[in-house]
Amino acid sequence: MRSRARRAVLALTGAALASAPLTVSPAHAATAPGTVNVHRGGPARSLSFTARRDGEAVIGFTASAPGVSWDRKGAEAAVVSIAVDGRHVTDLVVPSSDPTPRSLGLGRVRHGRHKVTLRFARGSASAARRVALARTRVRMPAADQVALRHAPVVIGRTEGPLNDPYQNATTDTPLIAWHETRPAATPGHRVVEYSVVWSNEDGGTDSPALMARWGRTTDIEWIYRVEVDAKGRRVDGTGVYQAPAHQTLKFTGRYEGDHPLLQTCTQNNNMCDVIAKDAPLRFLPDVTATRPAERAREVVMDREPWTYRVMAQEMVREGKIEKPSDPATPAVGDQRAYLFAEFAKTTGIPTGTGSAPGVALGVRLKSGPSRLYRSDHDQPTWSIERDGAVAGTVELPEGTAVSDIASVEALRRPVGLGDNGAPATVTSINRGFFLDAAYRPRPSGVTWSGSVTVTRERPSAVLWRP
Repeated sequence: MRSRARRAVLALTGAALASAPLTVSPAHAATAPGTVNVHRGGPARSLSFTARRDGEAVIGFTASAPGVSWDRKGAEAAVVSIAVDGRHVTDLVVPSSDPTPRSLGLGRVRHGRHKVTLRFARGSASAARRVALARTRVRMPAADQVALRHAPVVIGRTEGPLNDPYQNATTDTPLIAWHETRPAATPGHRVVEYSVVWSNEDGGTDSPALMARWGRTTDIEWIYRVEVDAKGRRVDGTGVYQAPAHQTLKFTGRYEGDHPLLQTCTQNNNMCDVIAKDAPLRFLPDVTATRPAERAREVVMDREPWTYRVMAQEMVREGKIEKPSDPATPAVGDQRAYLFAEFAKTTGIPTGTGSAPGVALGVRLKSGPSRLYRSDHDQPTWSIERDGAVAGTVELPEGTAVSDIASVEALRRPVGLGDNGAPATVTSINRGFFLDAAYRPRPSGVTWSGSVTVTRERPSAVLWRP
């Protein structure tokens, strides 16, 4: 009877596969029924599930680690190692004491019964003593089997200035991932691309430019792309990955089933297909999420508000936040003082030679001195040159709310020497929000659609007024 009380069983039916709750014995629930607690120095915990067919499985739960906070040195995170049938599949970095929804891949499982083992792992911060995993469930989403089948296993960074094999438990940790598909040249084939949101990048674009040009200080990178045939099978020789210096290289590394093994090998989270020996951390993200083609990549963060909190806390802990915040300087201030905006733009045909124009956003407030706050801080290379849906931020005085904004403007600015004369047209503001006291996005209060063109002769125009 005691051994049965130590197990929890989730039967996965062939179609639903998604939402049946995992019931946990109260003997394992120190905080609440249905919560699995994994303790430092304590025994591993295990749960069982039954797969009704072969396929890729995903585990989900609400994770919290009392005493942990990503903004405090020595308390950054707890790490849980997850194995399936005795095989180490993935690690989970838990950066908060607040319950946070998380999900990870478990890899391919055969029809039948399986055991998931959860262990408190090395790499955990000294302040971390326990991880609580509530509402644990395993699913095999039928619609996403191809995407899950080819998802890369990301091996943690082991080298660089930190020279720490567990460094992704304290810096540049992978938060969430997603996939996108598009038709391949061969009829019936598809190209599947995988991207990851990292908490920050220790190298590459500096933080002020990230805020201005990308609307966040996380690092978002595509990491692997592969062509699959009509049956979802990998087409040999089509796998490529984003290598150091943002090169696209052919994948020649090792696979686990159809999962390519890639390692974070640069300070800006680019990949290598040669894996360092004995690298301890590995991450198999849940890649079932997608994004609308007409939206910026940052929308995947909007769906997971906790990612903004981790983003901001890493900046605080690493001393990258200006104190006190001052929107007159280009340094990154308190991220709760920024308007986080996403807008859509296109660049027209040049009329001469010179550099292409970018677009920055400007904000005027209802009270105080008449002043234009610019997303690019009047730095030419910080305006946004790329077209489509893009994200940026505008730093404002601390305490500013959407109700304080008088207008949001489009500002045309060439990014280099000269001006090629091309117009730029803005057609929407998809969202505009501030972060709350806990660094989570407030509801969007700025949206607009229309068509406004800025030119060399008319370099600014109002997009939105309340």
